[in-house]
Parts: sequence; structure tokens; C-alpha cells
Amino acid sequence: MSEQLPAPRFADGPPGSLDQLDGPHDGPYEDPQGEDPLDKEAVNALRAAVMRLSRRLKHQRVDESLSPTEMSVLGTLARCGSATPSELARKEHVQPPSMTRIVAMLEAKGLVRLDAHPEDRRQKVVTQTEQAESMLAAAREKRNAWLTELVQELDEDEWATLRAAAPVLEKLAHL
Repeated sequence: MSEQLPAPRFADGPPGSLDQLDGPHDGPYEDPQGEDPLDKEAVNALRAAVMRLSRRLKHQRVDESLSPTEMSVLGTLARCGSATPSELARKEHVQPPSMTRIVAMLEAKGLVRLDAHPEDRRQKVVTQTEQAESMLAAAREKRNAWLTELVQELDEDEWATLRAAAPVLEKLAHL
């Protein structure tokens, strides 16, 4: 790449909170594997860049009435197929009562339907509707268009590096 990004710093807050991303850092970064400082800086820069890009992508919304969590649940259903609310809660890292509320809101908006579980009639299976599929496709198209505009600002070497990194980032996202 043509220039190296400075290592972003983060503020105090619970692990994974958005307020950790760009504020001052009060102490040394504790690397559990004892890597050298350059690797620590690279990990820190990668974390901050991915989070910042993710936040910017989330702002490229088609339907402002849906929360990021609701969109995430719909995305999970699109990727993984129908699931029980408990399975969705595990995949989305939320408590089951929260997922029950999210599913109820999505159902009220016509974006999911609840069907009887084929093996356990006490449970329900959540399935996205065609309306949700259309909305997700429009959101994906809008985000891809926005990202396409951004990558056009990269030179050929930067774009080649980013294309080569995409499968690695995908792997990291699923570890």
C-alpha cells in the first residue's frame, strides 16, 4: 500500500463496545501470545479499521425503520436458513427473551413468519419472507454500490491487496 495507517487507539469501556474504537488508550495493549509490537499495532489497526468500515456500511441502509440488530437477524436467516428463536439468539449473541422480542417485531413488519417446529410443536421456526429477501437484496446492492465508490479511490496495488485479503477476512469473521 502507498501509506501506512496510524495505529488507532481505544478508550475504556466493556470489551467490544463501540466507544473503545477511536479514543485514547490508557495502558499497554496486552497481547496474550506475546507477539512483537509491530504485530500488536497491526492487530489494533485491523480491529479499528474493520469496526470503522462496518459502522460506515451500517449507515448505508435501505429501511431506516429496522434496527441494526433486526437487519443482522434477517441476514443470519438469509445465510443460515430457518431457525428457532433460541438458535437465532445463539448465533446473534443475544439473550433468548431479547430474540423473542426481535422476532415479534420482524413478524409484525411482515419480514418473518413463525411456523410450527417439525419435531417439537412447542417450538416455532422463524423463516424470512419474500419481502425480507427483497429488502436484503436492496440493502446489499446499496452497500455494494457505496463500497464500489470507495474502492475506486484505491490504486491498483491497494485494490489487488484488498481483493487478496477478502477471503482471509471472511475466514476471520467465521472463526
